Amino acid sequence: MRIYFMGICGTAMGNAALLARANGHEVLGADKGIYPPMSGVLASAGIELHEGYDAARLERLKPDLVVVGNAMSRGNVEVEWLLDRRAIAFTSLPALLADFVLKGRKNIVIAGTHGKTTTTALAAFLLRESGRDPGFLIGGVPQDPPAGSHLGSATDPFVIEGDEYDSAFFDKRSKFIHYTPHIAVLNNLEFDHADIFRDLDDVKRTFFHLTRIVPRSGWIVMNGDDDNLASLGPLGWTRIVRVGLGENCEVRITNFTESAEGASFTLTWRGEKWAEVQWTQPGLYNARNAAMAATAAQLSLWAVPAGEALPNLAPDEKRSTTLKLDALARFRGVKRRQELLVNTPRLKVIEDFGHHPTAVAEALASFRARFPGHVIHAAFEPRSNTSRRRVMLDAFKRALARADEVYLGAVARANQLKPEERFDPEAIIQFLGTQGVHGYTFEANAALLDRLVANTRAETSQPQVVVFFTNGSFDGIITEFVRRGAVA
Repeated sequence: MRIYFMGICGTAMGNAALLARANGHEVLGADKGIYPPMSGVLASAGIELHEGYDAARLERLKPDLVVVGNAMSRGNVEVEWLLDRRAIAFTSLPALLADFVLKGRKNIVIAGTHGKTTTTALAAFLLRESGRDPGFLIGGVPQDPPAGSHLGSATDPFVIEGDEYDSAFFDKRSKFIHYTPHIAVLNNLEFDHADIFRDLDDVKRTFFHLTRIVPRSGWIVMNGDDDNLASLGPLGWTRIVRVGLGENCEVRITNFTESAEGASFTLTWRGEKWAEVQWTQPGLYNARNAAMAATAAQLSLWAVPAGEALPNLAPDEKRSTTLKLDALARFRGVKRRQELLVNTPRLKVIEDFGHHPTAVAEALASFRARFPGHVIHAAFEPRSNTSRRRVMLDAFKRALARADEVYLGAVARANQLKPEERFDPEAIIQFLGTQGVHGYTFEANAALLDRLVANTRAETSQPQVVVFFTNGSFDGIITEFVRRGAVA
């Protein structure tokens, strides 16, 4: 089949295109900008790329199927041609994956407000380290495993990041509803995506729908410390394994510590020690990601019939495979997730995808423990469809107060929001002042860069950490700061 991807250079779309290519289909596509790193990966796989959108070109190319990315909307010339002519079938990315990749597989769907990308990478990594050949689709650029997508063996699990965002302009269901989970991993549940969901209850509704399609022979791996997940109810149609710190959890994280050398924790399964983990990934949140991933990977390797009780950790004749977790010490993480770009005694520079107040708060708490005695400078870009709104302003105040110096970048697409709906940098700065935290606001990110360079050069008596929080490019100032700041 000849399949055409609209928005092919996005991380998810590009990796899905690679999966389709690996599955034997002819693949081509277009994007508004043919940009690296995905453009190079796609071209090296023999995928034909086109710059911009052109209805006449689409008609000339004559694909059998068009995959419409969820960044596409009415008014796009190719979308309008597809709707006017009805000459070519079209579908959403999640529906394509369901039909062409996930059908017949034992799917591990990683869902949650935070940590999906890292947990997906961890689950795929652990299965590979155990000698299996899982398929996977990761919504980021992992360092382990060494690629963002892989078809894998049809007899091994497929691990996929399950986003609650909508599927396409013509399909407003959450992406993860398409993914037919055998194991659904629920990392956490908070309000996010204010452009899609009305409130927290609306987010709970879509997560509840995901749990309803887990078969009785499957599993839900749930964060046992999350009150919002607990409020979904008993979910009695399938089996649940709770993971967390509490005594209600079958898989427990204990003895967590963190220092400049890394983090360590103990993992137990129903009271029996599973592993002592020492690794380089920061924060209790990443320890939880690892525990969730390890639990899901282990369950996928145990063929436990529906209705049978959760097995003990010790292997027996029916379940001869026990997942070993010493490989976690070698896990290098995912790019742009607490990624350490500069590491000198004087200066640490970190890029983080954090754009939700909980993620920002947890990352800053981790950096405080990991880098004691350092001045922490936090630069935040209000760019996501939630963070550029006022809806979580109070939570952002509390989160950013964990830094010593805060730099608030320009609010993305501010003109599209009413003033009373818009993220309020001045309110953040006023609150930070009451907490003894210095704060600065900027109308342009280039001005933020200049101030940050000046401030970090002026602070010479203490080592410093500079962390950039953004789910976008931050107008390129991260790369420029590394160039200017690291040589000071």
